[in-house]
Amino acid sequence: MTQTYLGLDIGTSSVKALLVDARQSVVAEASPQLTVSRPHPLWSEQDPDDWVRGVEAGVAEIRETAPEAFARLAGIGLSGQMHGATLLDAADKPLRPAILWNDGRSFAECAELKRRVPDVETITGNLVMPGFTAPKMLWVAKHEPEVARATKRVLLPKDYVRLRLSGEAVSEMSDASGTSWLDVAKRRWDERLLEATGLTLAAMPRLVEGSEVSAHLSPAVARAWGLEGRTIPIAGGGGDNAASAIGVGATEAGEGFVSLGTSGVIFSVTDRYVSLPERTLHAFCHALPGRWHGMAVMLSAAASLAWIAGVLGRENEVGALVAAAQGFARSKAAVASAPVFLPYLSGERTPLNDAEATGMFAGLRASHGADALVFAVMEGVAFSFADGVDVLDAAGARPVRPLLVGGGSRSDFWGQMIADVTGLTIDVARGAEAGAALGAARLGMLAAGAGTVATICPRPAVEKTFAPDADSAALHAPRLRRYRALYPAEKGTR
Repeated sequence: MTQTYLGLDIGTSSVKALLVDARQSVVAEASPQLTVSRPHPLWSEQDPDDWVRGVEAGVAEIRETAPEAFARLAGIGLSGQMHGATLLDAADKPLRPAILWNDGRSFAECAELKRRVPDVETITGNLVMPGFTAPKMLWVAKHEPEVARATKRVLLPKDYVRLRLSGEAVSEMSDASGTSWLDVAKRRWDERLLEATGLTLAAMPRLVEGSEVSAHLSPAVARAWGLEGRTIPIAGGGGDNAASAIGVGATEAGEGFVSLGTSGVIFSVTDRYVSLPERTLHAFCHALPGRWHGMAVMLSAAASLAWIAGVLGRENEVGALVAAAQGFARSKAAVASAPVFLPYLSGERTPLNDAEATGMFAGLRASHGADALVFAVMEGVAFSFADGVDVLDAAGARPVRPLLVGGGSRSDFWGQMIADVTGLTIDVARGAEAGAALGAARLGMLAAGAGTVATICPRPAVEKTFAPDADSAALHAPRLRRYRALYPAEKGTR
């Protein structure tokens, strides 16, 4: 009987539980929903025990669906939303709701951390951002000093789940990279940064690599799950993007993915530490030993297309709108005179790091219809990806034949446009999603000794390839230059 492996992804809106067999065929899955609390402007919080309840509900559903397969469980992997500050007391009980990755209250504390440790960005390889964990701790120290005094341990979301499953406080390199406490090059906690936020190494979880055994399912949890007497290893796991990369086989230098989802991500694996914080490159450890990754992030990718469809009153006709934009693009003259769109509807990350950046149409004419607007939106997203590729290139982390994943990957027109604009050759493997739960399950397999990285983490078979077209690239080039001139002009008027 084949063994099975459980991937648990602690997301923001749901907990994804995925049970796979030794061939990585999906046996059962569940997605219990989570809620986010926003008690004040910029705040975003969750009850840490909701994550645990979500895991329990997901496991219960999988056990009901596939009881015999679950009984053969041989390994567990964890993934999750990054950066969340889960503050625990001496009894490892949460002192307050966890402050999440998309919480924006700690802008002032970012500047304060940089004042206290001027070389913080050199150590961590990243800008200090309100979403990261360390400035959240400074905010708590200032506004909730009694909580700060009582804090004996700080864990990231998936690591709190690990604590509850195993009794062990452990994290791993990829998730720890997003705290502003990790020396990313050396893959260890930095004591100066901890001291600057009122903490010591005693408050930090032990660090392992994502593919290593971090702990084992506790006897009590094993009994509750019908696995009494079994020793089930729990892998270190990974932050959501690193685990997603494992899920699509991005394990070696140059491999990666372009995620065309609500937001956009270009992820590129490196075999050495690279950083370019001044251009908002995210420089993190990968979930495998001896690997790092560079990541460029845009905040409104497919979200921009959904936005324009809603503005046009055609939110249920996105496919038809894209088809019309494709027809529009067949005319070189139409493309040359189309409006140019900045997709900064929610601010922008790479390379601008500007939460106040705004979206914009430039060059609108009375003759422009819905087809021109939708074309401009799709092209503007491609231009934002081009900015991200330029940053990765400058850092020495340009991806080679990344996979296109996410909902937008269903559009061949958009995939080809992104290839033309960025100069990347982009592969598509149908069924390949940047699935963090699958990546977590794969890490669980590695920790359980089920195989090697090469055998457990293959890249899916490529179904089609978008290679840059020189003529199309030449048509977009002057428009890309205009696109890049718009943001400085807009910022200068604020």
